[in-house]
Amino acid sequence: MTGPSAAQVVVVEVPGPLDGERIDRVVAMVTEVSRTEATQLVRDGAVRVDGIVATRGADRLTAGSELAIEVPARPVEEGPAAEPAIDIPVVYLDDDVIVVDKPAELVVHPGAGHHGGTMVNGLLARFPEIATVGERDRPGIVHRLDRGTSGLLVVARTPQAYESLVEQLSARTVERRYRALVWGHPESPRGVVDAPIGRSPRTPTKMAVTERGKPARTRYEVMATFEQPASVSVLTCHLETGRTHQIRVHLAAIRHPVVGDDRYRGVRESLPCPRTFLHAEHLGFVHPVTGAPMSFDSALPDDLAEVLARLR
Repeated sequence: MTGPSAAQVVVVEVPGPLDGERIDRVVAMVTEVSRTEATQLVRDGAVRVDGIVATRGADRLTAGSELAIEVPARPVEEGPAAEPAIDIPVVYLDDDVIVVDKPAELVVHPGAGHHGGTMVNGLLARFPEIATVGERDRPGIVHRLDRGTSGLLVVARTPQAYESLVEQLSARTVERRYRALVWGHPESPRGVVDAPIGRSPRTPTKMAVTERGKPARTRYEVMATFEQPASVSVLTCHLETGRTHQIRVHLAAIRHPVVGDDRYRGVRESLPCPRTFLHAEHLGFVHPVTGAPMSFDSALPDDLAEVLARLR
């Protein structure tokens, strides 16, 4: 969203090195706008040279002349709006942090295609102070979950908490454990996928393992295997980094895509699943103010528990 801002008049004395330069070029340099915008300012009568309105951007300036430019108001970017109707399941709350058990299909923050109706919009209605914490378009957010992924994430309520949690994530000391159901049976009961992730060169809306990507590392452990009605395995996955779609991309890369994941080849008729079978079941971090260890667990949601109940 945008809002109005005040216009300003910029007044400068033309320096010697700019003697003989075009008016529109100097206007662009002084105001840091494009040449096209500078030309439009001249046409709009917003530029004066020694008190006289300039009429042609191609006219030349003389060193020592006074150049006055009325720079129009630019829109001021506003953050997301508060939406009280969005119910956010909060499992822990204090003056510094909020721990949320995000339901599936709830987008974490506004972005392309989702300008409202997000978790952030709902949190702002209840905790308006987070509006000035972190990035303007994603206030309070230090890490995310995909739209179709359910489970735990922590939100910063103060700048101090934000800085601490971002630092903990960067140092890889935040514990994030996920429960996933994948196709097939991994060869090893434990493993690590260490492969860079970036935008897919073939499909920009997808992520992929690529040499040009950012470092990404996922640890997994096989908790159970099943043969009927399909060959699948239950895994616990630990994030050591936090790239977009990381677990989904890494597991698909080792040929064990997440069941129900329609983006990374995880949908098959032998085992219908209402969504991507991925749940952030455990979250651990150090409290940003008290230094106390914090630990939270979330039970598998009913829709995913019903899928497991069909396995044998």
